[in-house]
Amino acid sequence: MVGVVAYGSVSSIKALWETRIKKSKEEEQKRTARGGAPGRLSVGAWEDRAILARLKQKLQTEDGRLILRIEQEEWKALPGCLVQLSQVQEWQIHRTGLQKIPHFIPNFQNLLVLDLSRNSITEIPKQIGELTRLKELLLSYNRIQRVPEELGGCESLERLELSMNWDLSELPDQFRNLTRLQHLDLSLNCFSVLPDCIVALPALVWLDIGGNCLQHLPEDIHRMEKLHTLWLQRNELERLPDNISRMASLDTLVLSSNRLRDIPPLMEGMSNLRSVCPRSGEPVSPCLWSVHHPQLRTLSPSILRFVNFRDNPLILDVTLPPIERTTEDDEGEDDREMFGREFMQMYIQESRKRAFAALNMHRVNQTDEDS
Repeated sequence: MVGVVAYGSVSSIKALWETRIKKSKEEEQKRTARGGAPGRLSVGAWEDRAILARLKQKLQTEDGRLILRIEQEEWKALPGCLVQLSQVQEWQIHRTGLQKIPHFIPNFQNLLVLDLSRNSITEIPKQIGELTRLKELLLSYNRIQRVPEELGGCESLERLELSMNWDLSELPDQFRNLTRLQHLDLSLNCFSVLPDCIVALPALVWLDIGGNCLQHLPEDIHRMEKLHTLWLQRNELERLPDNISRMASLDTLVLSSNRLRDIPPLMEGMSNLRSVCPRSGEPVSPCLWSVHHPQLRTLSPSILRFVNFRDNPLILDVTLPPIERTTEDDEGEDDREMFGREFMQMYIQESRKRAFAALNMHRVNQTDEDS
């Protein structure tokens, strides 16, 4: 009887420990799956508490919005314990070496702004499309090579910045589902064409696709009815479609440093285009202005109205006439943009004169031959 009792006690103890070990392994697997670091559960729990306390120190409240702000600290990956701060409405994480957006991002349904610019992110996870309340997604200066079709599920998105990702060259057709998108920055990438899914965006008013490899613009570009600002600087455009003159809302058009040979005569009637631009010379992208001149972020868009044809191999050599001074003492600065709207109108008028002169010459020669 003693042997039976002893054997039964050993079996019970063994079963108890096997149950504990199994449970411990299951908890470890669950913890690893949600992003925690592997290791003993007790040690991992203390690590999570320490990391969470550190993250809580990064929380700030501005204008009633809870913001997680991390600047110039090394965070190559975000820990799974971050989900405990799901009430955060805005992420501002810059220059941290962050390599990926965590797969648990859908836990942050209160997120309105996701600003992860100037990191080392290589891809946008498919789970991003589950953030249906997200209004701003800022991923400039990263290493992103493609945009997932699931991004089209961010139905509230109003602002998207993907500048300076170098290898980015196309967008999925589902991109057209972003019906509330107003501001799009694709500058300094590798686009060779303007995707149709961009032309189809009904609410888009601001587009920067400068510093790419665009060789032509779509003939139906006038479908972008609400677009008022279009940055096309530093591309490879050789001509402009005539329908660009039908973009009634367009008041800022930058075409500097392209390969344009001519200006469409129909653009003469684009009265919304102005000649106002920075006094420093050639205009630069507003996203770069804001780096050196933060006050420009608050300026009305109407202040930035202009058109610019600087640094293009245009066929005709046209120069604006000097300003007539009212008095000898009048030494006011010539603040006209030398390749702006006045230049455009003068170029079109000169082109028309030469066309008429060539036509008249042809008629004269034809008459002489007939006689």
